[in-house]
Amino acid sequence: MATTTETPLVSTPMRDCETLARPAFVVADLACDAHMHVFGPLDQYPCVARPHYTLPDGKLDHYLRLMEVLELKRFVIVQPSFYGTDNRCMIDALKAAGPIARGVAMIEEDTDTTTLERFHEAGVRAVRLDLFARSGLPTAEIQQYITRMARRCASLGWHLQFYAPGWVVRNLIPFLADVQTDFVIDHMGYMLEEDGLTEDDFARLLGLLREGNCWLKLSAPYRIAKHRGYDAVAPMAKGIIAAAPHKVIWGSDWPHIPDGSRDTGELLNLLAQWTGDADVQRAILADNPARLFDF
Repeated sequence: MATTTETPLVSTPMRDCETLARPAFVVADLACDAHMHVFGPLDQYPCVARPHYTLPDGKLDHYLRLMEVLELKRFVIVQPSFYGTDNRCMIDALKAAGPIARGVAMIEEDTDTTTLERFHEAGVRAVRLDLFARSGLPTAEIQQYITRMARRCASLGWHLQFYAPGWVVRNLIPFLADVQTDFVIDHMGYMLEEDGLTEDDFARLLGLLREGNCWLKLSAPYRIAKHRGYDAVAPMAKGIIAAAPHKVIWGSDWPHIPDGSRDTGELLNLLAQWTGDADVQRAILADNPARLFDF
């Protein structure tokens, strides 16, 4: 693994599935984890030159056991930054998992159509845009990039997924209102108080969710809560669900980089705290991802 001027985070071993909290509510049939990652040996799947973290302990076999414990039936593998636009690990995992899995790829702008069609056959249904990596660009350039990638997705019936800091999301909201392709914003919009995001900014995001082609993902609450605890995230999650429950999905963010000891069962149970409505839970866990990912 190449060295970097920024010290990579050290990924810790995965928690034993038998120690996970069990579901505290009735998990909907065909429940889907719409955001997880899979990793493999470095000699088979080389990482990018300057990874942000060391190789996580995120093997597919371990995750399939976790699904049994948490009563999940479907999942979506999101291409991690660790591999950049080399999607081989994700594609191989999709082929191994079969029809219960879908994928979100990261691609170069000049990726040929034949490759994208091959990805589609394997189960890919979206392209992930790493806007953290482009956050230093002028907003107009980011908008142009999104427009080009949306065009590529539309030709395949795919959608876009944005991995973006909240302040970039805030700056893009007026533009995103006119994007005609469905798009998902990871981690509840990633609107951190620490980055200067306000309640008014979040209200504008909810407006985008209600009226546009925007979807939001209830994932990685620990990345928003930081050291404040999950109660600090609850108003945001409840606001998202209330605004448009038919355009909300849930994801575990497994293997919780860099902290593999996190309890994925606890994260699933947060959904029951954010909404006690069984119909809404079923929409978020089963119906919505089935529609978005073409299960």
